[in-house]
Amino acid sequence: MKKFLIWMVVTCIGCGNLWAADRTVKGYVLDKEGTPLPGAYVYDEDKHTAVTNEDGYFELSVSEEIKQLRAAYVGFNALIYTMERPDDIQILVMSPSTELEEVVVTAGGTGTIKNRSNVLNTESVTSQALTRAACCNLSESFETNPSVDVAYSDAVTGAKQIQLLGLAGTYVQMLTENFPNLRGVASTYGLDYIPGPWMQSIQVSKGAASVKNGYESVTGQIDVEYKKPKVADPLLVNLFANSTGRYEGNAVGAVELNDRLSTALFLNYYNEERTHDKNKDTFLDMPEMQSFSVMNRWHYQTPRFVSQSGIKVLADRRTSGQTSHTLHDDENFIPYTINNDANRVELFSKNGFILNQDRNESVAVIVSGSYHDQQSNYADKIYNVYESNIYASLLYESEFGDRHKLAAGLNYNWDNYSQRGNVIERYRPQERNVSESVAGAYAEYTWTPVENFTWMLGLRTDYSILHHWFVTPRMHLKYAPVHWLDLRASAGKGYRTTFIFPENSYLLASNRTWHIADDLKQEEAWNYGISASFHIPIKSEELTVNAEWFYTDFQNQVVIDMDKDTHGIYFYNLNGKSTSSVFQIDVTYPLFRGFTLLGAYRWMDVKCTYGDRTLRKPLTSRYKALVTASYETSLKKWQFDVTVQFNGGGRMPAPDAEHPLWNYTFPSYTLLSAQVTRRFRRWNIYVGGENLTNYKQKNPIVSAGDPYSPDFDATMVWGPTMGYKLYAGIRYNIPKM
Repeated sequence: MKKFLIWMVVTCIGCGNLWAADRTVKGYVLDKEGTPLPGAYVYDEDKHTAVTNEDGYFELSVSEEIKQLRAAYVGFNALIYTMERPDDIQILVMSPSTELEEVVVTAGGTGTIKNRSNVLNTESVTSQALTRAACCNLSESFETNPSVDVAYSDAVTGAKQIQLLGLAGTYVQMLTENFPNLRGVASTYGLDYIPGPWMQSIQVSKGAASVKNGYESVTGQIDVEYKKPKVADPLLVNLFANSTGRYEGNAVGAVELNDRLSTALFLNYYNEERTHDKNKDTFLDMPEMQSFSVMNRWHYQTPRFVSQSGIKVLADRRTSGQTSHTLHDDENFIPYTINNDANRVELFSKNGFILNQDRNESVAVIVSGSYHDQQSNYADKIYNVYESNIYASLLYESEFGDRHKLAAGLNYNWDNYSQRGNVIERYRPQERNVSESVAGAYAEYTWTPVENFTWMLGLRTDYSILHHWFVTPRMHLKYAPVHWLDLRASAGKGYRTTFIFPENSYLLASNRTWHIADDLKQEEAWNYGISASFHIPIKSEELTVNAEWFYTDFQNQVVIDMDKDTHGIYFYNLNGKSTSSVFQIDVTYPLFRGFTLLGAYRWMDVKCTYGDRTLRKPLTSRYKALVTASYETSLKKWQFDVTVQFNGGGRMPAPDAEHPLWNYTFPSYTLLSAQVTRRFRRWNIYVGGENLTNYKQKNPIVSAGDPYSPDFDATMVWGPTMGYKLYAGIRYNIPKM
């Protein structure tokens, strides 16, 4: 899926192999939403024919005189496409047929594509999947995904955290447009910073990832691809409202100024300021929030050069805790109020150069930077942080014949944190200003001795001013013994530097005291994975079965211990074992015309040594099962989506033995969501509901009646803190002609 837009691949990965050589036309076949159309036929007037792969990619040998291509795909109008510059990558955009019902065959589908050709274990959440639920932002994009979980970090601030392979989101390397992003302080609320309508797709890579993007991927990578100016619709407007008082508007406009230069403008605003205290604990069930963001990106392309640049600005305001409304204007009580105000600016520039088309040789330069300030108070606790980041990467890639491919490059990353407030003065005054710069080099070799076997070996070495030299090896194997079976294996190492307060500020939503060990070491872990993907033809359809197992073994970890003391949080280096073993199986099959069913089960065994005891990780479910069904009528006028999640129980941090304020374990629970979409020519209307089982964690805030006591704790969250939500929205777009 990462290859389906050439200007992204060249600038982000340096894959010059997607550029056309003489008499060979290369390109992609997409629908109007930018979703690849695998299995489409592309041919010329001489009847030379090619079939697109899983990414919608094709290569077609034609004579030099050919100026037009034709494309055919079931359920879409036949396309005649004129090539203005045959040496460029061609983008063929097909329109669905709606004239005759009997000739339209819709495959439906869940919108998640498993990339069969990639040696890495990757899956793509397409734009189709992003419209199957209330996808207001990145945090809500995985409700129908069997691999990624998103949960609230606490019961008051609205902070959310991704979980992949049983471990917290800090062990997932977050990327946007294939460069690292949402680091440090942005990891706390950053999942809300990327609006759903802005996204073209999301790539999820599980296990040891490529060494190209750095060393920080422990459990995998998640890469967000924004809509591209070159192929995006001229206008997309999305308006959304729900029963809890959230109102949101998004707009994306794209303009192709000429055949080489295009630009796009992205706007987002949401407001959720209605007060909710349904459990009558005097605390808001959700924070009052208001946010505005804008992004402008540019794309420039010539036959041998591609450039993309962009800037994004965000302002986010959150108020939570107790208010005069929840306290019923009781003037004798000082409210426990939490405020989080964030401002963020991001800039990036990516430039790719084709050196030799015959050898698919290319060079790319990526530069990005961000500034993030977050000012917060948790009642009388004040924590302000100002973060700056600079990232730069030089990438080179070339092929040597049909069997050998080499990628090499240099990376540099700089993080700087300026921390202020009485929290930092109390616990770590020596860390008012902390920074880390890391420079590294890598090489990645891919060998394909035969068509059905690929071996990729990557090695990088980096130098950190905090941790000095370290080496990151990674290896991937892919073998397809038969056309319907793909086998993969991977092994690799990951490292990360922990910045305690920027990454864990949500833990200030409790009155626990913080105990931070001196000389915290760099986190270090091995990850191993094996997987098998079966694609079995049954009755002219394909049954897809994926089975995978991943094991993460930490050599060192910064342990967050909430078991040692009910009134304290302890951060210290691992002294024992910390492992995660995750097995997942998922099955997808289109049962009948337009109807696709996906079922998945994931078992997680996550353990860590706390003090002198090895325990299961607290607040983590032992298993998750998911069933999601999607039905699309033959003319694509109606779509119905239903998802059921079965979440297993787990362990709570140890309560006080004499006066327990919470249970030792939490129970399993079930969540149900559904959506109905009605499509018109340029309009889509959708209505739906989340948590329709109305399941809520009872009393998620410990000692809510006395928030200034040592017992107060809003971080004991394992399930939903609010009941059902109903929503409705309208999408309007002017399609690209």
